Amino acid sequence: MTQQFYVSPEQLMKDRADFARKGISRGRSVVVMSCRDGIALVAENASPSLHKLGEIYDRIAFAAVGKYNEFESLRQAGVRYADVRGYSYAREDVTARGLASVYAQSLGAVFTAESKPFEVELVVAEVGHAQDSDHLYRLTFDGSIADETGFVVMGGAADAVVDSLGGTWSSDLSLPEAVGAAARALRNASRPPADGAQSGVPPLDPSVLEVAFLERDPDTLRGSRRAFRRVGGPELENLLQHEQDT
Repeated sequence: MTQQFYVSPEQLMKDRADFARKGISRGRSVVVMSCRDGIALVAENASPSLHKLGEIYDRIAFAAVGKYNEFESLRQAGVRYADVRGYSYAREDVTARGLASVYAQSLGAVFTAESKPFEVELVVAEVGHAQDSDHLYRLTFDGSIADETGFVVMGGAADAVVDSLGGTWSSDLSLPEAVGAAARALRNASRPPADGAQSGVPPLDPSVLEVAFLERDPDTLRGSRRAFRRVGGPELENLLQHEQDT
């Protein structure tokens, strides 16, 4: 009979964590940023259909990095959870904190019980009626939750993006200004300054960006209680061109 080698629980958990981190680091970065008019979500993503950003419920959005099939299954499960809870109770009972707790349980169970952990990192964002009631919950592959303030950066060259945003982020930014700041930080982190313009900032290319808003007052702006809106095409090009000119 073949004898199995013993691996200590500490070493097993460390190996799983290292495996997940390596997978996540290969993904391109995502920025989720709270600002004056709502929450801006900006991702490096060249695919027009395989989205890293998505809507969960009226005022709740989802952002992810890592393996698409894994985080897409989590997004769909979150939509089902929100729909059932909102229908069974009230729409106000669907919160980012409740959804983040469900995601944490799922990620934790997979990390400890399955042979391979999910190679994903998530942000569940909920826009409030005032900026101090915005919520950004960051979830890692092992089910850990962090309640973040201001902005969150995941995947890829996250440390470089955080360093770039540290000097430009302000709670008083508008949504277009927040998108411009996030896009510049992503470009700075992905290319050396010598490849850019004379200012050292690489050109902003909307074709490799996925952008969405959670608008703080969608009833006033669009007559809808659904706060999530994708930004693309000419609107995104004009927005980025304006930020580059200024």
